[in-house]
Amino acid sequence: MASMIRKSFDDPEETRPFKDATGQLELVNLDAGAVGRATFLPGWKWSQHVKPIVQTDSCMAAHVGYTVSGRLKVVMDDGEEIEYGPGDFGVIPPGHDAWVLGDEPYVFIDWQGMADYAKPKE
Repeated sequence: MASMIRKSFDDPEETRPFKDATGQLELVNLDAGAVGRATFLPGWKWSQHVKPIVQTDSCMAAHVGYTVSGRLKVVMDDGEEIEYGPGDFGVIPPGHDAWVLGDEPYVFIDWQGMADYAKPKE
């Protein structure tokens, strides 16, 4: 029989800060993979604050998650655009840029794309 698990983003197993103190990622690890809570502060933009860390042309992580607060604009490499806000569930394929809209931090819980997100390229 499987046992219950309790983890907390307030006591994460790993924290990865974004460039210029524009937010951070907290990770908890499960057998099925890492789950992340990303907090992006106003002014955060993937191409400015994560691209220098991972050294790819666009975000190559696939995201499946839930927006807790704030607003985010995502633009795919092919030009498709979408905005996410509180209560939205989102699936975002690899190959995109994103940035915070407005003055509120954007908080996103991601069940798929955070294991290697904002991890320095080796």
